Amino acid sequence: MIEKRTAQRHRVFKGGTITFENNGIACTVRNMSEGGAAIDLDAPVTLPQSFTLSIARDDFVRKCRTVWRSDKRVGLAFVQ
Repeated sequence: MIEKRTAQRHRVFKGGTITFENNGIACTVRNMSEGGAAIDLDAPVTLPQSFTLSIARDDFVRKCRTVWRSDKRVGLAFVQ
């Protein structure tokens, strides 16, 4: 498999929330880099083209888009 990331990812295990259209969905952030993250969802969910990822304990909020998906794990890219 060819590595396409431009920034090193770091393993984490943090509770997060995806928000869009006044909906909030809990997720678990599994790894992060400067450019994105991988999250796990409790159940498969259809996500819009863009949404917000928040990690309350870190005061972290970023706009995101989906880059890849595998069952309940979703790869995100942070949008500027």
